[in-house]
Amino acid sequence: MTDGGIERVECAVIGAGVIGLAVARALALSGREVVVLEAAGAIGSGISARNSEVIHAGMYYPAGSLKARLCVAGNRMLRDYAASRGIDFRMVGKLIVATDAAEEAKLADILEKGRVNGVEGLAAITAAEAMAMEPNLSCTAALWSPATGIVDAHGLMLALQGELEAQGGAVALHAPVTGGHAGADGMELDIGGPHPLRLQARQVVVAAGLAACPVARSLGLAAVPAERLCKGSYFTLSGRMPFSRLVYPVPVAAGLGVHYTLDLGGGGRFGPDVEWVAAEDYAVDPARAESFYDAIRRYWPGLPDAALEPAYAGIRPKINGPDQAAADFRVAGPAEHGTAGVVALYGIESPGLTACLALAEMVKEMLE
Repeated sequence: MTDGGIERVECAVIGAGVIGLAVARALALSGREVVVLEAAGAIGSGISARNSEVIHAGMYYPAGSLKARLCVAGNRMLRDYAASRGIDFRMVGKLIVATDAAEEAKLADILEKGRVNGVEGLAAITAAEAMAMEPNLSCTAALWSPATGIVDAHGLMLALQGELEAQGGAVALHAPVTGGHAGADGMELDIGGPHPLRLQARQVVVAAGLAACPVARSLGLAAVPAERLCKGSYFTLSGRMPFSRLVYPVPVAAGLGVHYTLDLGGGGRFGPDVEWVAAEDYAVDPARAESFYDAIRRYWPGLPDAALEPAYAGIRPKINGPDQAAADFRVAGPAEHGTAGVVALYGIESPGLTACLALAEMVKEMLE
């Protein structure tokens, strides 16, 4: 509704990626009037369009962390949701492989984290068992994760948008939030784009991905973390695909190592690597393939020369620097930033796609 030149809505969600759409759907299903504000001209054109589309199982994250809790819960929720809505997904499973004794010790740590976190079906297997599953593989030991899969991320987002709109919610494209402030009846948001307006929302969720921290600052929220951009490049493989399952090395700093993932069309790709950058840049430098060859040949010695071709790049919205420990998801409510009716989501990188439905339920509960 409009009042004195100000549009009014009960809930505004900033960002129409998979997290924002999942949150908006959950709020709409609870009976709220919801509008999603998206700066771009389409849903899911940021982080949600530039990832591996993997359904993660949850074995990498510290016990009790939001990443662990929301990934394990979200894995089950996402599988059930995709199956019931006809969204394309496949539980192809994942091998996490060691190639020397030091990496075998890391596998033991991952297995224990998985046990504590309640990951379904995670098991240690021998090198012979792993290489029987994937004859092109070379390893000294492995973990098998049957609860890992791949999903059509865009199909998922379309389903979330459809359910939001069926409940009376809306997605406004070309609607960047340029600023705002807390008022007597909620947050007043300044909306730019081709049709600038001021929107007053009783409740606001900042789910803006890479822009989450700048948007939160523009709204006057306190205790906003410093954002860091961590780029990851992917390379596709020419020729026959070597594996029928996902294959991951042991994790590296700021990422899960140069791993092999499948897409739902049967193609394969390697990545992402880790490159800290100062600004958004999605160009893939072909020269980065040189470091990929060495990493991949640790577990696939048969990788031919000149077989990797640049594919695409994504950027992780980190809230830790390159020399700091990996940060957990940060879900900030009024106790953290001092503004009633606002929840801000920072550092929602992997496993954000897997965790989206569980994270949405958490945000909804915080706003009740």
